Amino acid sequence: MSDDNRPLLTNRLKLFMATMILANVAGNMWRPLLPLYLQDLGADVGQIGLFFTLGSIAPLLFQVFGGWLSDAIGRLQAVAIGSLAGVAGYAVYILAPSWQWLLIATATGAMASSFVAPSYMAFVAEESTEETRGRVYGLSSTLFQIVGIVGPPIGGYMSEYLGFRPMFIIAGVLYTSATAVRLWMARDAMREEQRPRERPSFGKLRTDLAGMIGLVLAGGVVTWIFISDGVRDVTFGMAFQLLPVYMQNLMGLSNVQIGWLASIMSVATMLFLTPAGWLSDKSGERVGIVTGFALIAAALALFLRSQVFAGFASVWALFGVGSALIDPAYNSLISKAVPLKLRGTAFGLFSTSIGIISLPAPYVGAMLWERFAPQLPFYIPLVATLLLLPITWLKFKLPAKTDPPGGHP
Repeated sequence: MSDDNRPLLTNRLKLFMATMILANVAGNMWRPLLPLYLQDLGADVGQIGLFFTLGSIAPLLFQVFGGWLSDAIGRLQAVAIGSLAGVAGYAVYILAPSWQWLLIATATGAMASSFVAPSYMAFVAEESTEETRGRVYGLSSTLFQIVGIVGPPIGGYMSEYLGFRPMFIIAGVLYTSATAVRLWMARDAMREEQRPRERPSFGKLRTDLAGMIGLVLAGGVVTWIFISDGVRDVTFGMAFQLLPVYMQNLMGLSNVQIGWLASIMSVATMLFLTPAGWLSDKSGERVGIVTGFALIAAALALFLRSQVFAGFASVWALFGVGSALIDPAYNSLISKAVPLKLRGTAFGLFSTSIGIISLPAPYVGAMLWERFAPQLPFYIPLVATLLLLPITWLKFKLPAKTDPPGGHP
């Protein structure tokens, strides 16, 4: 089948997307409410910040390794391994007697996301052509937004009227069902492989990491992606885990309303993702990235002035449109800027905070809240984003068109 007649989503990608949706509906039932669950188990604001700081250590340990393992053993195989860790994490969320126990669930959840997220990004790239990649990322991300529309309201209602533990039980059942399908897909993929893969080894890990570090230090697009990603990881990490606490404790929003805000964001994201993917393919990735971050800066400014649900709904809608413009362009840019053999490692590097400097960010944000003002942590990512906008426009530009690194998948 020619590229012109090839559907944007292959059958294998459709099935994989179905498991991603099911697993992440489960995750989005509780993730926007996790700081409130910590409060329910006895944590104060400072302890919530400490929890998310300690929880950042596990992604630091797993994320790049998970991306590299995806390159080494296969995308679906890495996803299956990570999903088993995720099932174990749900058991801890359900049974935890205090907030400190949830650190174990955070560690297993980090292993799950560290194996799944970079594999997902690389898998989408390999199931598309370079000419359609932005649109495929846009369409797959559009479908993925179902999780944010459905999950948070369900989680909000269940936690409000039944309690947090019943909510985690239902979420765990959904996630386990997705895991069963992923295990079947991984086994099927292993049977279809025409040649055996090179056995993973620490020597190959060192070689691949050296290649990735070389790209980061080369001074090109990858360098500036890494720098800007690190700055945003630090500054956004100071604030975003405190959003639900701010809205409930200071503005009086309920669990249900906070759940609906996440859903509003996902609806806005879904509406704009497909046109954002088209914009990325036609006008270049940096147009969508810069415009998206400008909207997020505007949303942060509006957040600091909002006091009622309608105002926060406008904020989350802006967050959604901004994320829609950024995601397909950002993923397309990374997939084009690194060689095929390093894509999983690259997505592992960029999809979460990996720098040691970002580890204390949630705790620092909580201390700023307690010692100065609850609004202060939210000003920092606003200022950082505005400062990065011109840098992003100038530096997020690929070299003149040549044969793409790694060629077509």
